[in-house]
Amino acid sequence: MSQVLGIDIGGTKIAVGVSGADGPEIAARERLDTGPGTLARALAAGRRLDSAPAAVGFSTTGVIRDGVVRLSPNVPGWDGLELPRLLAEEYGDIPVAIDNDVNAAAAAELRWGALRGVSTAVYLNLGTGLAAALIVGGQVIPGAHGAAGEIGYLQVEPGEPAFADGHVPLEERVSGSGLARRAAALLGRPTTTAELLTRYAPTAANGHVSGPDAAVRDLVAGTLRLLAASVANLCVTLDPERLVIGGGMMGAADVIMPGILAEVRRAVPFAPEVRQARFTDDAPLLGALALAHAAL
Repeated sequence: MSQVLGIDIGGTKIAVGVSGADGPEIAARERLDTGPGTLARALAAGRRLDSAPAAVGFSTTGVIRDGVVRLSPNVPGWDGLELPRLLAEEYGDIPVAIDNDVNAAAAAELRWGALRGVSTAVYLNLGTGLAAALIVGGQVIPGAHGAAGEIGYLQVEPGEPAFADGHVPLEERVSGSGLARRAAALLGRPTTTAELLTRYAPTAANGHVSGPDAAVRDLVAGTLRLLAASVANLCVTLDPERLVIGGGMMGAADVIMPGILAEVRRAVPFAPEVRQARFTDDAPLLGALALAHAAL
């Protein structure tokens, strides 16, 4: 049976896998850390798993614009990389499909998961970063420059430091990394999103708190309100029939989902159905495999 190859380049890891049948099963995989030589190491892992795949799907942080990777400052040597050309040199006549990691995850949900059979939808990824995929006519729409759904760049305050100033305003506030960074400054120690969404969640049974702990609880509560309002605004803009939420932060879905559900129902004229994504940790790699299957 011919196999397809999927490669996912994230902010901290490289995931490579192969699958045979058209489904969300990964027959074999490798995982590596990002760093120097990311592409060369990813391609070498792909050769170890299947030196002649029927098709290749490639999921990447950032977006592809004018033949190079853009908006990907966190992977060394990645921003400005001529990724389409390099993949064409590696794979020759083998079909190759490339998309950003969030669009790829949405492709997996469209093919096998919570977006299957849906025409107009939003896929929201809550993780280290913040982004969405917009689905119209059952297809992820790229936008004029491949950057549709990059909602991390939305401004929270008019005139605040934004893209031209090297900032990603909404992402810096409500993504996992942004929340953890701001909370650490209040606590005077490192923290994680998982800790913040359990110990400091507004619904946590932690009794009376004061000082830094109280400030962090207020920060978490405010972040969840801002996230919910931003998601509702996105739904007003697209008018989707379904909103699907995935990403690493959804390990705390019981904390995140109630506020989003309430705000969507309150603020969106025609509120969409809201669901959790079927796929979480493996979503971008499964998305790469979905892209490869579609390329066949």
